[in-house]
Amino acid sequence: MSQRSKLTRSRDGWKSKAGQRGEELRNERKKSARIKKQRDRLKEEFKKTRAELKRLKDQSQVPAVQYKVDLVFLALQLFLVARISFRAVSRVLGILAEALGIGKAPSAQTIINWVKRLSLARIQSAPMLKGSPLPLAPFSNGLILMIDLSIALGTGKILTVLALNASHHQFVPTAPGLGHVHCVAVSVAVSWTGENIAAFLKRLIDVMGRPAAYLKDGGADLRKAIRLLDEQTLGSACIDDISHMIANLLKWWYGDHPMLETFLSACGRVSGNLKQTILACLIPPKTHTKARFMNLHRLVAWANRLLKLSPVGGAKKGSVLARLRSCLDELPSCRAFIKSFLEDAELLLECQKILKTQGLSHETLALCEPFIQAIRSAGLRRAFEIYLQSQMDVAKQLGLDKIGMPITSDPIESLFGLAKQHGVGEIKDADQIAMRLPALCGTPTHEEAQRVLTISVAQQNEHTGSLSSLTKQRREVLPNPTRLESLGTGQSDAHLELVPSPINRENYPKIIAFTGSYKENPGPLPACQSGCG
Repeated sequence: MSQRSKLTRSRDGWKSKAGQRGEELRNERKKSARIKKQRDRLKEEFKKTRAELKRLKDQSQVPAVQYKVDLVFLALQLFLVARISFRAVSRVLGILAEALGIGKAPSAQTIINWVKRLSLARIQSAPMLKGSPLPLAPFSNGLILMIDLSIALGTGKILTVLALNASHHQFVPTAPGLGHVHCVAVSVAVSWTGENIAAFLKRLIDVMGRPAAYLKDGGADLRKAIRLLDEQTLGSACIDDISHMIANLLKWWYGDHPMLETFLSACGRVSGNLKQTILACLIPPKTHTKARFMNLHRLVAWANRLLKLSPVGGAKKGSVLARLRSCLDELPSCRAFIKSFLEDAELLLECQKILKTQGLSHETLALCEPFIQAIRSAGLRRAFEIYLQSQMDVAKQLGLDKIGMPITSDPIESLFGLAKQHGVGEIKDADQIAMRLPALCGTPTHEEAQRVLTISVAQQNEHTGSLSSLTKQRREVLPNPTRLESLGTGQSDAHLELVPSPINRENYPKIIAFTGSYKENPGPLPACQSGCG
């Protein structure tokens, strides 16, 4: 082999080895670059993670409740929203004290004072309430005032006034509830007449302006009060609650029915026969003797279902059916009354459900028309039609006949029921119940919790200091019989009265508009908001 051939072959081998080494070096450099990039990324993530852990550690050392207003807000939420008792609120806060960073949980009495001050704060803000403008009632404040009376233990009778946006059904497709109303006044007196109710409402009108309408039940004293205001040129439209009206119609039509007393007596005896037996699950629902026709349909519906458990035909001796028939007393003889009452009541209640949920308007009245025409008792049907026509005239007067006029006072009934059960203990003291009524309406806000702290002990005592407590009297008299006479001589005759005071609007520019609490607007706008000139 020539020298040249040897050099050529040597060079080719060197080139092959050099290319192979270069490829390996390039791969190593790429691998090293990837590793370096990954290392830098992991280092950056590690730094971020360490910083986040440090932040979380520092945050965990900051108490969840840093300010007293947060504690007040939490306590109000537990009592008014979770609806646990005052003592339970104190115990819950005590259990969570370490986690929340609370040094000492507030006592039950402290929480009671916060609720009372929330009531005072809401009454103070009442003059600034404003409903939606009503084109056909331009000089009203756009509110419907619900009025009702309630009794409790003691000599006091509670008069309560709630405010509802007259255009409620423009914003909410449901019936008004406690979350949609604001308690603007409450007062306790030994008795209420049309004259002193009218005087009380006149004081409220002087502060808040004239309402668009009053919403009430069929009480004669409330009806007289509104008539007296009308005579003093301070009147507003009057809306009659549909639930009470239907109950009154049923009472008018069936109150003198010859089988009514037989039916009620039979229900009482059937209840006694069923108790303490294997048929105890069939006992009738409880009904109150006062305002009986508000819930009589439930008792009649129960009787109808109970009789269906006993079909025509014989029953084997000793069977459950035979035992049931032995307990029915005179109930089977009331079948005709039960059938007639249910046919009328169920149709009326279907109309009531529609009107409560959607308000009274041309559209809802059309929805009710088939049920109205199906009422077999002609007199009852005619009376109901007259009532609806009179209320439709009021809706047209207010300009609410297209969007729906509220026609139920259920919120005030619910308020009384809740107030007598929640946070009052065994003794239903009228003054103590009335003091908490404004707090039970709506949902507490952080801003209201802040205002609770601005109310001093002196301001609270100004309203509650002179009130006598039934609980305190009980503790003083029961162990000391000689103190019995003190109930007639030494006790104060004062009762609670919470009425808003006039506010200088120039110094208090914030207007509380009801429309701000409504989250959706599914209905048509009033005429003045639809582009009228």
